[in-house]
Amino acid sequence: MAKCSVIARNKKRVAMCASFTAKRKSLKEIIYDKNLPLAQRYEAVKALNELPRNSSAVRIRNRCSITGRPRGVYRRFALCRNKIRELSGQCLLPGLVKSSW
Repeated sequence: MAKCSVIARNKKRVAMCASFTAKRKSLKEIIYDKNLPLAQRYEAVKALNELPRNSSAVRIRNRCSITGRPRGVYRRFALCRNKIRELSGQCLLPGLVKSSW
């Protein structure tokens, strides 16, 4: 089980990313538009740099929704490999069957 503070920090990043997504997208459109004057694009870069770091999507870490484990997480289930094996053995994951031969 991961520390509660680390899990809470990641949840805070997810919420902050969701709230700033539209603003980041609009600023990036201005920055990448080559038809706009350079001064206006520079102002957009400055505005983007002033946004909180944790509002960026790349700072979000995929974590297991049960244990909070940061590694070995399958996006499809949002679970770590250990929990997938445990839950599939108990037939609690729909669409997943543990093979045996």
